[in-house]
Amino acid sequence: MNAAFQHGDRRISTPGGVYNALPPRIVFGVGAIAGIAEEVERFGARRALVLSTPGRSALGDEVVRRLDDRCVGILPEAVSQVPIELAKHGQERARELGADCLISVGGGASIGLGKGIGLELPLPIIAVPTTYSGSEMTGFCGITIDGVKRMHTSLNMLASTVVYDPALTLSLPHEAGMASALNALAHCIDVIYVPTVSPTVLLAAIEGARVLAHAIPRVAREPADIEARSDLLFGAHLAGAALTGGFALQHGLAHTLGGSFGVAHGLSHALVLPHVAAYNARFAQPAFARIAAAMGVENVGAAIFDLMVEVGLPIRLKDLGFKEADIPRAVEITVETDNGLNPGPVTAEAVHGILQAAYEGTRPG
Repeated sequence: MNAAFQHGDRRISTPGGVYNALPPRIVFGVGAIAGIAEEVERFGARRALVLSTPGRSALGDEVVRRLDDRCVGILPEAVSQVPIELAKHGQERARELGADCLISVGGGASIGLGKGIGLELPLPIIAVPTTYSGSEMTGFCGITIDGVKRMHTSLNMLASTVVYDPALTLSLPHEAGMASALNALAHCIDVIYVPTVSPTVLLAAIEGARVLAHAIPRVAREPADIEARSDLLFGAHLAGAALTGGFALQHGLAHTLGGSFGVAHGLSHALVLPHVAAYNARFAQPAFARIAAAMGVENVGAAIFDLMVEVGLPIRLKDLGFKEADIPRAVEITVETDNGLNPGPVTAEAVHGILQAAYEGTRPG
């Protein structure tokens, strides 16, 4: 799984399989959802199953209407963190209905449910993301089993088509949208130092960070600006591509907070990002120099913290129901599930320090 690339003689060895694998078809543009039936037809499918969250069931119903007789039903039951029980239920329901295609409509919960079904029931997946999580671009997914979110990888979970329609993001609540955008930025930053990233994906991460850093405050100021929304969604697309390169401590911590302590997915990423960036910058200075230049900042961790304040996001874990007494258990789970790709040592002491800073909302640097 290791990737090695160097200047000079240009010897490159990139990982195969799931890592760095990207969906073969991307459709991007305002109004793109109008062509969803044609995307189903590309697979010769006639019994598409639409997946959504309960809160996005109206959009799911719109997709069902557009599909007409090419749809076999809707499963509006997706929830965050992809509980294994829900994934198995979705597999059973898809079999019962004879589904020959899955359409995941919504944020990371819907995209994740499609992946959870696809893991054991390989079907073409059309992802229609309405947030900035980036999961639609990858062939891996965190599935929560017995209270711990664990990573599963399979090309069965890789979408065949991704449809991006910036108009679908206009109804995002402010906090959810901004947290999701910081989640996208986390993908760009957490991949720049892992050994599983390819040179192509690394470039996507750097450009994604540039686009996101400029688009996030624009959307915060003018939520109805469709051009700014398009830029933010394009940045999220690049961030999703970056996510295929792998991830390290930042994602590990966020998965712990979300899967084991119920912190909302986007906020779990946003709240630890500045502090993990500050920690890892000591061990990956050249990589952080490139990200800082792309974002137009000097200190990446401090700049992200300031951006969160600017757009009105919470900056303290203590304000989200996470208790200081939970830190030792969160440290234990994070260290136990660490994937070994982080540039800085993932020790109990280091993770405790990061979580304590996130708990108190201390500005890095």
